[in-house]
Amino acid sequence: MTLQQLRYLIEVASCGSISTAASNLFVSQPTLSKAMADLEHEMGITMLQRTNRGVVLTEDGHKFLAYARQVVEQADLLEEQYKGKAPSRRIFAVSAQHYAFVVSAFVKLLREYDADRYEFSLRESRTQDIIDDMRLRRSEIGVLYLSHFNRDVMLRIIQNAGLAFEPLFTAAPHVFVSRDNPLASKPSVTMDDLHPYPRLTYEQGLNNSFYYAEELHIVEESPKNIVVTDRHTLFNLITGLQGYTISSGFISGDMNDEDIVAVPLQSDEEMQLGYVYQPEIPLSSLGQRYLQLLSEELEGQRAN
Repeated sequence: MTLQQLRYLIEVASCGSISTAASNLFVSQPTLSKAMADLEHEMGITMLQRTNRGVVLTEDGHKFLAYARQVVEQADLLEEQYKGKAPSRRIFAVSAQHYAFVVSAFVKLLREYDADRYEFSLRESRTQDIIDDMRLRRSEIGVLYLSHFNRDVMLRIIQNAGLAFEPLFTAAPHVFVSRDNPLASKPSVTMDDLHPYPRLTYEQGLNNSFYYAEELHIVEESPKNIVVTDRHTLFNLITGLQGYTISSGFISGDMNDEDIVAVPLQSDEEMQLGYVYQPEIPLSSLGQRYLQLLSEELEGQRAN
């Protein structure tokens, strides 16, 4: 196994095509195909699946690619440090449930990085997709929450995927409502108070178990229910239909509609927000810095 083979694999995965990757790398297609076949043979796994539309990574390929990226990134950093080379493109990805503080920390990371070349990804996604992204190393960090209700089930799912959960902080439940909603002026609300209003929840796809829900008290009966897939739509429906959703109560002024307010919910539940990671793989310098910024964002919002 050589660094060149690893660089070849990264380019093939990025292009989804042997011919395109060969052109970008200035090598012949047979040379690149042989290099990939030799790497697969040496490692004893199939990394690339050939299709009539190009190539896609297998599950083993996704896992191997994550390690390959780290090896190449460290090699690039060594060359930058000791050979005076120009900084290479850096790659970092986060998968998360729908939280504005995740976006705020991501924006701050990009502003700090301020490089000419990078490839960053932020996937606001369904709970199972976050687990899959982490299991296959599509993302380095996954952000989600645990509660009294889902803790045992979610921890088992996380552990079965070969992952670990690290808490960041625990928040009391709040409801997001529009500023002109009658509930907005109350010091706190109960589940009975919410009963007349439409409940907004995030769609969880085929894994539509209560344990995967992003909202607390999901098993409570609600006569009016609206399921959405993105945060912007959810906020529009909160303001347009006097709906509500249950969340952590953290609202980023830079990222959210000014017409949304958070009202404490009387509840014996909690939201322990944290991140999922692969324990056998050290976090990159970008991953470590992102977690610092995420913690600072949460502390700053809690202080407000």
